[in-house]
Amino acid sequence: MTRLFGTDGVRGEANTDLTPELAYRLGWAAALYFGRDKNEPPMIYIGRDTRLSGKLFEAALATGICSAGGRCEIIGTCPTPAIAYLTKQQDADAGIVISASHNPFQDNGIKFFGADGYKLPDAVEDEIEALVRRLEAGEKLPRATGRRIGDITGRREYLVRYINYVAGTTTERFDGMKIVLDCANGAASEAMPKVLAKLGADVTVIHATPNGVNINENCGSTHLESLIDTVKKLGADIGIAHDGDADRCLCVDENGAVIDGDRILVMCAQDMIKEGSLKDNTVVTTVMANIGFHKAIEAAGAKTVVTGVGDRYVLENMLANGYNLGGEQSGHIIFKDFATTGDGLITAVQVLTSLKRSGKKASDLAGLMKSYPQLLVNVRVKSKDGWEDNVDIREAVEKGEEQLGKDGRILVRASGTEPLIRVMAEGPHQVELETICRTIADRIKQVQG
Repeated sequence: MTRLFGTDGVRGEANTDLTPELAYRLGWAAALYFGRDKNEPPMIYIGRDTRLSGKLFEAALATGICSAGGRCEIIGTCPTPAIAYLTKQQDADAGIVISASHNPFQDNGIKFFGADGYKLPDAVEDEIEALVRRLEAGEKLPRATGRRIGDITGRREYLVRYINYVAGTTTERFDGMKIVLDCANGAASEAMPKVLAKLGADVTVIHATPNGVNINENCGSTHLESLIDTVKKLGADIGIAHDGDADRCLCVDENGAVIDGDRILVMCAQDMIKEGSLKDNTVVTTVMANIGFHKAIEAAGAKTVVTGVGDRYVLENMLANGYNLGGEQSGHIIFKDFATTGDGLITAVQVLTSLKRSGKKASDLAGLMKSYPQLLVNVRVKSKDGWEDNVDIREAVEKGEEQLGKDGRILVRASGTEPLIRVMAEGPHQVELETICRTIADRIKQVQG
C-alpha cells in the first residue's frame, strides 16, 4: 500500500484524491495520537491557505478531532509558518495546515506540526497513518461522548501575534524603501502587507485579492512576470514574491532580475557574517544549489554543507549540527534563530534588513553571486517507480556527465509531490545544457511513460 504521507504531508486533488472523509479520519487519528499520554483533551490548531476547498477540509478535520475528544483552535487563513510559530508559542499539542503550497487551486494538502513547531518525523506520521488505516478498516477506535466531545473555537486574533513576531525579527526600519509585494492571492495576502506597514516601508501590493480559485494563478513565486513588470514600472527598490502558503520567498532587484533562494542565502549570509551571527560560518543548502553559490559563500569567508533536496533535510542537518541558516534555491529559507520551518515572511524581512544595512542596491547584493547556467526540465510520467535502476536512463545521464566533465553536473530526481521526474544540468554553456537535458528527458519519457 502506498504511504499516505508524502514529503510534505498528505496531498491530492481536492474531493478526488484528498477527500473530506480522509480529512475526518486524519483529524480523529491526530487527536488520538496527540492525546494518548494526556489527562486532558489535546489542543490542535488549524490554519489554511485561500483555496476554495480549504474550508471543506477545515470542517472535516475539526469534526474528526472533536469526535475523538480533542479541541480545535481555528486560526483561519494564515501562512504555514504562522501555525508552526503559534503551535509552539501557545503550547498547543499540534498544528495542522491545509495547503498545497505552490500547486494550482484544485489541489490541496494536509500537513502537521508537533508541539515544538517542527514538522513531524516520519515515524510519527506512520503512527497517525496506522490509526487512519484502522478507521478505514472499520475498527471501532475511541469515540468521545457526553461532556468529552471536543470543542471548536475561532482564534482569528492569533494572526496578529504572528504578524508582530515577524516584524520583531529585525531591528531595522524600512522607511523610504519602495517595495512591490506579490502575495500570490494566497496565505500572505493579509499578513505580509501589515508586517511591511509596521516597519515603515512604502509598499505596493499585487495579487492579494484571493477568491478561492486564483491562488498561484500567474502570480507569486512561481510566476514572477507581473512582479518584474511592476517593479520596473514603479522604479521600486525591490520586489518580493511568496507562494500560496507563504513558506517561500523569492525577490527581484530594481532592474527586474530574479533573486532566487541561492542569492537570498548569499545576501543574508554575508550580512550575518558581518554581524557575527552566522553559526560556525556555515550555510546549509541542497544538491540543487548553483555552483556559483558555493563560490560566493567561500568568497565571503564561510563554508557550505550540502543535503538532499527538500527543506526537511536542510533542517535536519541544521538541527544536528547547530547551524542557523539554510535553504533551497526555490526560496524555502530557514532562519533557525527565528523559526522552526521555512518562513517566507521572515525571509523577506531578513533580505530587506541586509539591504538596508548595506546601503547598496539590491542588484549589487545579488551580484555577489555569479550564476552558472542551470537548466531544469520537468518530465511528466505515469510512474516514478524504478527509474533509478533503469539502464537506459542511467546511460543517458552518464553520457551527459562525460560531455560536461568537471565544469558541470547533472542531477535527476523524482518529485516528492507530483508525477514528475526532474532533470537538472549545470555548466558553462546553455546550448549544451539544453541538448543534454532534452536527451535525458526523452529517454525518461520512453521508459516511464
